[in-house]
Amino acid sequence: MSVLDDLKRLSAAEEFFAALDVAYDPAIVNVARLHILRRMGQYLRETELDGQPDDVVRTACRDTLQRAYDDFRRSSPIAERVFKVHQDAVKPALPAMPFVPLAALTGQPD
Repeated sequence: MSVLDDLKRLSAAEEFFAALDVAYDPAIVNVARLHILRRMGQYLRETELDGQPDDVVRTACRDTLQRAYDDFRRSSPIAERVFKVHQDAVKPALPAMPFVPLAALTGQPD
């Protein structure tokens, strides 16, 4: 069984930290667990792991989990905007379009 197969079976963030031997503060993980795992997945997608030996894959997974955890140790889930709901919350509002009555366009009196 490969490292990635082992990781696919895990469900709790704490299990990932234990499996990859990454130290963590439970207070940070309690607030940002899904954000950390999502960010780890984003970082792993940027990493070429196909055909790599298990020790290389394990090191890459450990490094990406540490990197993702460090992101949220220094910042917050809202500031990092990993999920769409946070990304949409800070989008600038479109300016209100002025109302133009149809009569103004057709030259017809009101």
